[in-house]
Amino acid sequence: MAETSSQPAYVIDEMISAKAIAAKIEELSKAIERTFAGTEKLVVVGLLRGSFVFIADLVRELDLDVEVDFLEASSYGDSMESSREVRILKDLRGEIAGRDVLVVEDIVDTGYTLAHVVGFLNARAPKRLESIALLDKPSRREIEVKATWTGFEIPDEFVVGYGIDYAQRNRNLPFIGKVRFT
Repeated sequence: MAETSSQPAYVIDEMISAKAIAAKIEELSKAIERTFAGTEKLVVVGLLRGSFVFIADLVRELDLDVEVDFLEASSYGDSMESSREVRILKDLRGEIAGRDVLVVEDIVDTGYTLAHVVGFLNARAPKRLESIALLDKPSRREIEVKATWTGFEIPDEFVVGYGIDYAQRNRNLPFIGKVRFT
């Protein structure tokens, strides 16, 4: 599907359809609403860049007052492998002390990013902090961390689409696809 001088040729095989993703988000939103029932306003923190499509669809399904903020953390760069060194590239604009917070992650792989972000945000004393990940690859976990809610558990495959990229490509695909190098 794509080839540049710095990237090998690859094709993308659909793994999770757009329809399956939409159904899962509807299901997950109900669980989030039950957990955060009675909240004054839920601060939904999207981890950039991979979660931006997921967070947009998720907040539209939530029947709660929400405030959206973003945090950018990176452990991959343009690589297919985690460096295991998590860097915060963009911090939140708003305060979360004493507030209900939901961290939205695209994929939990080794666990380093989610663990780092949850620790980073918990240090700011939110009233409650929960997390949701669209995808989970438990076979790749290197540290013990689990999102409160997970959309899909997937095998150890390199995936793109629905906001998730390979070297800044394929984020715009409406489905989750497995990258197969040719």
